[in-house]
Amino acid sequence: MEENKGWEIDIKFPLQGRQKKPRQVGLTMVLDKGLGLTRTEDILNLADDYIDFYKLSFGTSALYKPELLKEKIELVTAYGIDIYPGGTYLEVAIKQDKLAEYLQRAKELGFSAIEVSDGTISLSSDLRSQTIKKAVKQGFKVLSEIGKKDKRVEFEIPKMLKQLKQDLDDGAYKVIVEARESGKGISIYDEQGKLEKRKLEQLLLGVDNKDDVIWEAPLKSQQVELINTLGPNVNLGNIAPTEILALESLRVGLRGDTFRTALLQEDNWDTFSQV
Repeated sequence: MEENKGWEIDIKFPLQGRQKKPRQVGLTMVLDKGLGLTRTEDILNLADDYIDFYKLSFGTSALYKPELLKEKIELVTAYGIDIYPGGTYLEVAIKQDKLAEYLQRAKELGFSAIEVSDGTISLSSDLRSQTIKKAVKQGFKVLSEIGKKDKRVEFEIPKMLKQLKQDLDDGAYKVIVEARESGKGISIYDEQGKLEKRKLEQLLLGVDNKDDVIWEAPLKSQQVELINTLGPNVNLGNIAPTEILALESLRVGLRGDTFRTALLQEDNWDTFSQV
């Protein structure tokens, strides 16, 4: 990635190796809960290089005026960013037997991606597979999601891994690990939002390619841990629009939390090289 755009001086980023767009790893998915066109354009002008997926969260896209929704979709895609409606609205459509209409209208509106989830409803394995395949066939980039939104439902690692692999086999581009917008008491996070490393390790041991996973990580502490554990090109989601540059700063070591990591790596290399 081009470094020091604003300063234009030769100071290297402490954490090296950040992938530039178009990229398949190091993806950042932004969670938009209802920004107007002006604020959206401001964010895109400022940070489009650091956004890969733009999600109109839950069912918020159904509440836009149609002409405004189309304009916003066109604005985001003009910056080379994939945009998609949240998975909850798809779940509503499936529950009402309106999947075909949903996919057709999403295509007409200009959405480039679709999220397939069963965070609230229960989907049979067959119906989930059919939904992913139908969306892929219609030209959407499919992001599937594993995990339930209800904190009372246990995040069972073997079951999640089986679903993850099936989704990828059915054509999903990436699989998202659910964390909602709170990031607390769900999937790989405890009630305080702290990463449960044992769960993370179990998931990583069971996947063929860690880059197939997008980790929802709305909290800074979660972003820091995942970057320090999996590197600057970990795929992260549910990032608030106001936190895009802050996250990118973490990815390249321009905040103390990951700058410290870069310094430790440098010290270890210096020690090793002197042996």
